[in-house]
Amino acid sequence: MIREATPDDVPLVLRLVHELAAYERAPHEVRATEDDLRAHLFGPDAAASALIAERDGEPVGFAIWFRTFSTWLGRPGIHLEDLFVRPEARGGGHGRALLLELARIAVERGYGRVEWSVLDWNAPAIGFYEALGARPQDEWTVYRLTGDALRAAASGQSS
Repeated sequence: MIREATPDDVPLVLRLVHELAAYERAPHEVRATEDDLRAHLFGPDAAASALIAERDGEPVGFAIWFRTFSTWLGRPGIHLEDLFVRPEARGGGHGRALLLELARIAVERGYGRVEWSVLDWNAPAIGFYEALGARPQDEWTVYRLTGDALRAAASGQSS
């Protein structure tokens, strides 16, 4: 049901990214290309990994993750960047299987945590995560530096 993605999966992964973006009401924000995914998932300096969920040999979902580090735990962790199961396959255990595989990887490698973000309006996902035992980290607020602000900061300016 769950397998590691291969370079041949890049077009599929990009399609699933677009489907996820549409579900999250932000299809216009996807800038990734197949070349980007190929380089950063499978290139010599790969930054992330991907898992594919299948039902009867057909892809129904994916997870993109990367390694983090916790200074408080003194060990690596996993950040789940994207988890998506196609609507017609939801309720079939694929999302759970993807998360359990990430937990297995984390434990096997001695990592201290698996963490991710969820949109505050996504009640089905929040309920699903909490049913697995995940708890929100309400005391933290995510900040992001991107686009013009990122370029300005990189040049020593503030926006």
